[in-house]
Amino acid sequence: MVVEKKYVLSIDQGTTGTRAMLFTREGLPVPGGRAYREHRQIYPKPGWVEHDPLEIRENTKLVIKEVLEKTKVDTREIAAIGVTNQRETTIIWDPRTGKPVYNAIVWQCRRTAPLVEKLREEYFDVIRKKTGLVPDPYFSGTKIWWLLDNVEGLREKAERGEAVFGTIDTWLIWNLTRGSREVQTPERGGAHVVDYSNASRTMIFNIHRLDWDDELLEIEGRIPRDILPLPRPSSDRRIYGYTGPEVTKILGGVEVPVCGDAGDQQAALFGQVGFDVGELKCTYGTGNFILMNTGDRPVESRHNLLATVFYGLEEGRARYALEGSVFITGAAIQWIRDGLKLIEVSPEIDPLAEAAEDTGGVYFVPAFVGLGAPYWDMHARGLIIGITRGTQRRHIARACLEAIAYLTRDVVEAMEADTGMKVSRLKADGGAARSDFLMQFQADILGIEVWRPVVFETTSLGAAYLAGLAVGFWNSLDEIRRNWRVERVFKPRMDPETRERLYRGWKAAVKRALGWAKEVPWAYGLE
Repeated sequence: MVVEKKYVLSIDQGTTGTRAMLFTREGLPVPGGRAYREHRQIYPKPGWVEHDPLEIRENTKLVIKEVLEKTKVDTREIAAIGVTNQRETTIIWDPRTGKPVYNAIVWQCRRTAPLVEKLREEYFDVIRKKTGLVPDPYFSGTKIWWLLDNVEGLREKAERGEAVFGTIDTWLIWNLTRGSREVQTPERGGAHVVDYSNASRTMIFNIHRLDWDDELLEIEGRIPRDILPLPRPSSDRRIYGYTGPEVTKILGGVEVPVCGDAGDQQAALFGQVGFDVGELKCTYGTGNFILMNTGDRPVESRHNLLATVFYGLEEGRARYALEGSVFITGAAIQWIRDGLKLIEVSPEIDPLAEAAEDTGGVYFVPAFVGLGAPYWDMHARGLIIGITRGTQRRHIARACLEAIAYLTRDVVEAMEADTGMKVSRLKADGGAARSDFLMQFQADILGIEVWRPVVFETTSLGAAYLAGLAVGFWNSLDEIRRNWRVERVFKPRMDPETRERLYRGWKAAVKRALGWAKEVPWAYGLE
């Protein structure tokens, strides 16, 4: 008996945790069909951030199991599995044992700043032209370099084929398909692949040729090409592989194709059906990530934005995007909660901020790990400025939320300058987009409408769409586009004079945060 395919399973492996979700053909979450588990944040030194890859692997299996137990769906009705992930985070592991040689080095980690300084001095233009990126510790290339130089014996193992590299999507797909009958690289245990969008975030991938670049591999620490995964389209009808024995057991003995993959921010724009040139979204997560669809060619930014691959649906071809990456936004709310103890749970920041008519002149620049677009200052550090004797915790809470909106405006203005297009609306998603206060202030400080969708988990949804397209669960982008629904539109209410006065204050605060770690390098382990 042929069983009708009714669902797609999505795995969203983010910076703070792992989520599994089941989606219907209408692009809606199955009731009860979601599960989430946090993982540890490891800080060995100031500015260093790590995750345990084995913890992430186990959490992934646990959330899949939990979703299936909660929904009690017939696993034969699951058409495919899609993966989306925190990007740039770097893992190297032994393909024979599946054990990492070191913890995952997270995208936020700044340990490779000295290596990046060398690249900026000698190869800035080469890297920018080939990758669309600016040299920064954010990206994977110098993380691989650091691991090869600092893990004893790793370079020799890599040259002997006893180590492989992957971003988080590669790690998960390898583990999901490990031992599968369809794995195309059986000697390496699982499907060792990466989609074009994730590959474009490594700083060693040529986004024009859609392949690893030998010159970049050489200048970024003599990275052996053999350790790298095979670049593939984000939605691949050839599929990456079927689930291996461990995961198939969780799925009740059903082998499910793994065939969709995109970095979390690209997946979010895909989930927001941003298929037309000029479509713009902002994901409000640990950081803010603003992407604009630029079509079949990358746009070379003149305002410190990144050109990146949006997605690919066929071999050797891709759609591109302009991206502005803001490192710390939602994480600043967590710091308000855990560091300053001003609130007990994150949602409490909204009523606290709303209790203040304004910030009382306080600005909060959350440059905890430097500033990303459009500043790209890895030596910037966080500050709260404008404090007076009358400053209360409600003012700091409001300044924190307002900072998220200011940082977004910084990027949107740069995008308009790069493309010559006037942005008319912003699609918002991510956890912090649930804040009505933040969304209204965002509309006010941008002077444009902010559209919030019915389905908030657009990152998970985008991964599901990519996987479903690969197996014919959805047949076209137009079919997917018809699924999108708006939940609320926030219209600007602030007068232009107030808007620009507040924004001038923000720019003045940022100016004081720039370059701080250079002034006191000993405080951050940079001497």
